[in-house]
Amino acid sequence: MLHLSGDWQGNAGTFAVPPEGDARQVRIDAQFLGTWDAALASVLWTQLQPFAQREVPVDLQGLPEGLQEIVSLALKGTPPLAPAPSTSSPGRVTRLGARTAAWWVDKRKALTFFGEVLLSVGRLVRGKSDMRASDLLWQIEQTGPRSLPIIALVSFLVGLIVAYMGAAQLQRFGAQTYIADLVTVGVVREVAALLVGIVLAGRVGAAFAAQIGSMRANEEVDALATMGVNPVDFLVLPRVLALLIVGPMLTAFGALVGMAVGWLVAVGIYGVTPLEYVYSSVQALTLPHVLVGLIKGTVYSVLVALAGCLQGLSAGRSAQAVGDATTASVVQAIVWIVVAASALTVVFQRLDF
Repeated sequence: MLHLSGDWQGNAGTFAVPPEGDARQVRIDAQFLGTWDAALASVLWTQLQPFAQREVPVDLQGLPEGLQEIVSLALKGTPPLAPAPSTSSPGRVTRLGARTAAWWVDKRKALTFFGEVLLSVGRLVRGKSDMRASDLLWQIEQTGPRSLPIIALVSFLVGLIVAYMGAAQLQRFGAQTYIADLVTVGVVREVAALLVGIVLAGRVGAAFAAQIGSMRANEEVDALATMGVNPVDFLVLPRVLALLIVGPMLTAFGALVGMAVGWLVAVGIYGVTPLEYVYSSVQALTLPHVLVGLIKGTVYSVLVALAGCLQGLSAGRSAQAVGDATTASVVQAIVWIVVAASALTVVFQRLDF
């Protein structure tokens, strides 16, 4: 029972409200109520709202007719309380289902992106693409010549390790003359392409994700779409084509550096004559080895570009989200490179290529 008494003008007057937890029905006793104004309606709505949210019946028959109508309309617009969220942890099956659904959403997003890139290439072939030639040339400059120093350094150091460790094992059998074969085939066919892919993932792929992610955070990608410019044509296609062009070139450069380091190790440490090393390298360097290395380097480079652009376009609209996208692009590119390396190695071996 809620009792009203006194004259309600402004904030004058008194009432008593039952505890919310104990109320099964609220009835108002206004027999001692004198005059009233809108302030009483506001106070009544404030006090009765918790009961209305809990769907406790409220009897307004004891109120004056005008006040009864005002309070009734106000309480009818009060939404019920939402049920309290369950605090119990989901079961193993639920967690497995949630992870599977998230995994599928991720893979579907990647497949959709690959399809959009292929459609963009089709528009370029038909001459209907929004890509600018100046953007392509700019990306070639940024990803190609500017990557040469780090490619040379990494190829030099890894080539040194491969040559030295391989030669140390061959020396045990007096087969130092085969150092050239080991270094040439290993570096040209596998090592150079893998190094180029990993270096580009850290240097170029992360930059792609950060650039496109920042544009998305600043709503520049949305502005392009609003102006009728396809973001995939304008942002993704120049980057993918740039790495498609410079990827085999960087792979060939890294292979030459690795072979040169092998020459230094063989000639300077293990006593192989310079001409003998060059002759053995030429004999070992067959066309299939060169083609396999260039194909792998091209595939790895394209995967780096796709991973960086995909994470950039999928980034959120905050600085934290852009940083997360940059990190994810490097991780995703390296994972894709390892998977592609395994698949290509098996395929080429099966084809005896």
